[in-house]
Amino acid sequence: MRKRIAVIGGGIAGLAAAVRLRDLTPADTEIIVYEQSGALGGKLRTGELAGLRVERGAESFLNGAPDGGASAAVLFAHRVGLGDALVHPAAQPAALAIGGALARIPAGTLVGVPGDLSTLDGVALPDESADLDTGHPLLAPGQDIAVGELVRSRYGAEVVERLVDPMLGGVYAGRADRLSLRATMPQLARTAETEHTLRGAVRAAQALSKRAPGQPVFAAVDGGMGRLIGAAATAARARISLGLPVREIIRAGNRWHLVLGPAPEPQTDDVDAVILAVPARPAARLLADAAPESAQAIGDLEYASVALAGMALPPGTPLPELSGFLVPPGEGTLVKAATFFTRKWPHLTGPGGPVIVRASLGRAGEEERLQHSDQALLAIAHRELGELVGGQLPPAAASWIQRWGGGLPQYAPGHPDRVAAARAALPSGLALAGAALDGVGIPVCVASGERAADDVSKYLEEL
Repeated sequence: MRKRIAVIGGGIAGLAAAVRLRDLTPADTEIIVYEQSGALGGKLRTGELAGLRVERGAESFLNGAPDGGASAAVLFAHRVGLGDALVHPAAQPAALAIGGALARIPAGTLVGVPGDLSTLDGVALPDESADLDTGHPLLAPGQDIAVGELVRSRYGAEVVERLVDPMLGGVYAGRADRLSLRATMPQLARTAETEHTLRGAVRAAQALSKRAPGQPVFAAVDGGMGRLIGAAATAARARISLGLPVREIIRAGNRWHLVLGPAPEPQTDDVDAVILAVPARPAARLLADAAPESAQAIGDLEYASVALAGMALPPGTPLPELSGFLVPPGEGTLVKAATFFTRKWPHLTGPGGPVIVRASLGRAGEEERLQHSDQALLAIAHRELGELVGGQLPPAAASWIQRWGGGLPQYAPGHPDRVAAARAALPSGLALAGAALDGVGIPVCVASGERAADDVSKYLEEL
């Protein structure tokens, strides 16, 4: 009998799940992707600025996996026919904005945590005497603490504030003192269970990486992430339902009953399995009756709101010879990071074209600082960027603001255990995927969706 599977959520995790389901299930399996907004892609969105394609969400993904192979995102791009469309950024250094000057990010750190304190070159002054071998590992097996708690206790506050905070903030928009070590830096958490010093743990974690010398760290899709979304939707051969939210999922024997659309005029659908690939709170609402323990485990996850400011500056606008920079929270700016987009991605434009700069605004706990009009946010970003690069910038010829309200999950210590408990409490035929559970970044989200598809496929085979 032909099976029907619902994937709730049309971001990259949901689409990766749909593609994997298409590969694993019989050809006549019906896969339905429900996306309550009017477009697929979630936080992958390609926009236009001064005639150029510029990302309004994630601009790239990791090229390699920790085992030395291709990342899940690269493998996925090949699977959906875009292997030949992958491009890599130019080899440009990045910097930290500290005290009104730009300083190169020290080489050899692990998300800002150094394994060799001599490489910091004055960017931060560590407390070298604190990282003593006490005769036992830094962490007990399975223990989870905040990144900042571990680094602060071993290297002092300045390393956290000037290096780790901006590096983590660039990815999660969060603070090191509130982010889980196991969720954000799993390799370091693993080596901290055996190493007696933080320096030793960082070096051991770095040694686990098998990235080949010269291998690009990042990759993107020529033409924009929108191409990846479109190719995934095509490869999944799924029925796409846009603008119709799923309001309830109800167990009905061996099947699932879905209630869709507005309450006054509900629609229904029945499927054999469900994959939830939505943020934590919507997922918890949908799980409240079907899997209350799972809902409780993930429902309190907090999110940070951020905004992106895209600006097209006149051709020839002088900028530092960098791919961009990160800003420590202590600098007090609304801008937390900036990418010199056309320098980082030279395939975008030829000589004489506009200079595209993209700034990221806002951090966890600073939502009120984003409560301005788009024009006001652009003015703040433009002024702060000029101050951070050391000179007033010319007016932008074109610009936009992209807001991502509640866009980035904040993984508090203990997050991996809560996720494991949520999955363990799920009834058969229901799976979870996405950034709310397994981490931000396109490769992690792709792998999360594929894992959910594997679980559902195995369940359906055993029916």
